Amino acid sequence: MQCINAAKLLPEHLLKEIQQYIQGEALYIPTCPSKRRKWGESSGAANYYKVRNAEIRSRFQEGAELYQLCEQYGLSIDSIRKIVYSKNPQS
Repeated sequence: MQCINAAKLLPEHLLKEIQQYIQGEALYIPTCPSKRRKWGESSGAANYYKVRNAEIRSRFQEGAELYQLCEQYGLSIDSIRKIVYSKNPQS
């Protein structure tokens, strides 16, 4: 997170309004909820796990054993079960 001098960024009337509430301290302004990204969108993690889980489901349907998938993907047997038996294949 980067600090920005409000005097350089905000119009004077808005700066004076904010100074009525806080002066000389750091202020965090969160992003609008409508502009927030879902988990993993920025880093690509969500897509990585979606592709990986689809691959695990596919291999399981082709006959791969749970313990083989555990070793190949480095996941616990419970994690593999959750993936292959989930009702929502999007995750």
